[in-house]
Amino acid sequence: MCSCRAKARHTKYTNHWAQFFHKTFISIIHKLPGMINKMFFLFFLILFGWSNILMSQPKPFVPSDFKIPDTLETSYFRIRMLTVNDVVKDYDAVMTSIDHLQKMYQSTSWPTKDLTFEQDLIDLGWHQKEFQLRRSFAYTVVSLDESQVIGCLYINPTTKSDYDASITMWVRTSVLDKGFDSILFDSVKQWIAKKWPFKKVAYPGREINWEAWRSL
Repeated sequence: MCSCRAKARHTKYTNHWAQFFHKTFISIIHKLPGMINKMFFLFFLILFGWSNILMSQPKPFVPSDFKIPDTLETSYFRIRMLTVNDVVKDYDAVMTSIDHLQKMYQSTSWPTKDLTFEQDLIDLGWHQKEFQLRRSFAYTVVSLDESQVIGCLYINPTTKSDYDASITMWVRTSVLDKGFDSILFDSVKQWIAKKWPFKKVAYPGREINWEAWRSL
C-alpha cells in the first residue's frame, strides 16, 4: 500500500509543477516580441507537456484493449478474481498454512500468527482495487462448490531483467498431499501462455529460486 501512495504523491507533485511551468511559460510568451520567439516557446511548452505526461503515466501492465480473463476452471478448482467477499475463507486458508507459506516464500514477515482478520480484509481490498485499476491481478483459488479457499494466485508487474510479469501462487496446507500445488502451477502456466499477453514470465520460488530472483 505504501508504494501505491508514493506513486500518488509523485503524480500529484508532478502535476503541480507542470501547472506552475505552464503558467510561467504562457506569461513569458505574451511578453516576447516577434512571432518566431513565440513559436519557439510554444514548441518548447508542448514538448515539456508531453514529456511530463509520459513521465507521470507508468507503462500499462497490460494493453488497454486486453480483456482480463475472469475465470479459469479445472476439474479440481476454480480460479477467479479475489475480492473482500472472500475474506472469511481466505483468512482461514492463510492462518492454517502459516508455516508452509513462510517456507514457500522464504519470508517470516508474511503471514504471521499476529495477522488479524481486519488486516487480511485490508489486504484483499487493496488487491481488489489493484485488479480494477489493472495494475496487478490477484485471484482466489476455490473449490468448485465455493465452500473453501484452496489458495491464491498473484500476477504482478516487474522491472527485473527483461521479465514483464512475476507470478506466484500457493495452496493451503490441507491440500498439499492431494498434489494440488503442482496441479495449480501447471494449470496456471498453460493459462498464462494461452490467454495473457506476456512475452516473458518469471515464476519466483518455482522456476527461479528466491535468492536469485531477489538479487536481480
